[in-house]
Amino acid sequence: MTRHYPLILAILLGPTILAPAANAQDAAAGQRLARRWCSACHEIGRAPVHNDVSPSFAAIARMSSTTAMSLNAFLSTPHQRMPDYSLTRQEIKDVSAYILSLKQEGKSPASAGTNN
Repeated sequence: MTRHYPLILAILLGPTILAPAANAQDAAAGQRLARRWCSACHEIGRAPVHNDVSPSFAAIARMSSTTAMSLNAFLSTPHQRMPDYSLTRQEIKDVSAYILSLKQEGKSPASAGTNN
């Protein structure tokens, strides 16, 4: 009977291990949300921001304090100068993933740890 444990475990756990996480963050979905809800005040791409009130997403991404956790906390709480869009948890994860992807794009190959 003990010989069958690995097979039983593979059958039971295989689908959960091999299937993508249902709540995985999606930077592309976050970019679409940012275009729809955030672009009126923030520059969401790489272009320079044209106002002094709202930082660009690229500038936010470059802040040393910007992490998935800090973005989650910030986007989960209302702020005086920001509209309350009441984003879902998944939308918050997606927008956070998009902002963090800008941090990765901004790294030079040497600082990103890849050499050409």
